[in-house]
Amino acid sequence: MAFDRDIDESRQPIPLVIVEGFLGFAGAGLWGNFEEHINLPNSSSSKNRKTIFASVGPVSSLHDRACELFYALLGGTVDYGEEHAMIHGHSRYGRTHNHGLYPQWSIENPLHFLGHSLGGPTITKLQWLMKLGFFGSQYNPDMIRSISTISAPFRGTQLVYLLGERVDSAPSVRPFSIGSILAKSVHILSYFSPFLPSILDMHSDSRSLSMRHSSFMSFVKHLWHSEWAEGRDATPFDVTFGAADEREEMMEGLLNPATFYRSYAASITKPHASTASSSNSIYAVPLYLASLAMNSFDFSSLYPTPSFLSENQTTNKHPQNSHSTHDSWYANDGVVPVFSQWHPFSCRDTKCRHHTFDYTNHKALNMDKPEPGIWDVYTLDDTHHVSIAPLWFNTPRQQAFWQDFGRWLRDVDDC
Repeated sequence: MAFDRDIDESRQPIPLVIVEGFLGFAGAGLWGNFEEHINLPNSSSSKNRKTIFASVGPVSSLHDRACELFYALLGGTVDYGEEHAMIHGHSRYGRTHNHGLYPQWSIENPLHFLGHSLGGPTITKLQWLMKLGFFGSQYNPDMIRSISTISAPFRGTQLVYLLGERVDSAPSVRPFSIGSILAKSVHILSYFSPFLPSILDMHSDSRSLSMRHSSFMSFVKHLWHSEWAEGRDATPFDVTFGAADEREEMMEGLLNPATFYRSYAASITKPHASTASSSNSIYAVPLYLASLAMNSFDFSSLYPTPSFLSENQTTNKHPQNSHSTHDSWYANDGVVPVFSQWHPFSCRDTKCRHHTFDYTNHKALNMDKPEPGIWDVYTLDDTHHVSIAPLWFNTPRQQAFWQDFGRWLRDVDDC
């Protein structure tokens, strides 16, 4: 719905930046025809919204991804920071973007951001770095008009432990686990990157892992033990519960008063049930198997103990949410538990409003006027990790989601 106000018909809609998640490097090719549904003909502006896909490291840490996102948009040579590079043993500088995707980005020319999966905390990391003045005092967190996320692991996920991360000594990885195999695959792709298509770009420039900068013996050594994959500067560690607690202790993820926030929490599990709901999509089979494993995960095995286990969040703050706090530890979309998809911090430590999404009527229920500085959380029941994005199935649910999201963006534009 649109809210009554004077609207400048000649104004261009604020562009939307899309940030993909773990192993997300397909860009617009897989995301499909969602733009048609964002730009409805009955919108307040006859102009279509520009969509920008920003490429960042598909397995890199949140810090490195945020830096790559910043320079991809504005242009210039990626600067990870001298202290960060020294601590984590890679070069301070990465690749150079001669032409930024949106070089005019500023408070006067802000951007909307949408992150799928790991793309969500990548965006909140970017805003936090801007608040700290990491890129310079001239860059303000108000440059981010809105942050929207789908299935984002803000507070970690037990799946990373099921795949190989050690529960008692992260970021160490169990030998011969799926995680170990993935790490070796990343090094193979990085080493042979000069001969591979750009869609397989690992963004490992600062680590000098390609055959042009690394010897064959170094390559073999990395296959035996990956200091990158088993370090604190990579995706696997950043999605552990311990890493999420460290971010919250640093107050990373605090709300910016001028930014609008919206998150979508997907779930394929039923409250108080030990099984996942059914699906006829063959793409979802691995996610349902993963969901079952996540449902039986023993949180007491984790060391150190995650902070959320001691939280006593009451459900009266989000009565529309179908999962209690305890249920939300186990309820998941096949990759991320529901409570982790809501927002950084617990509900008692941030500002949030919880709603449900009505696929039948193609709209979010309990929709209030867009308000900055608060998380509007929408529950997507019977929805797995890739039901909405990044794969395009052209389902009625996807169409309903993108149409509603487009309406919300227009309402925020007009605020």
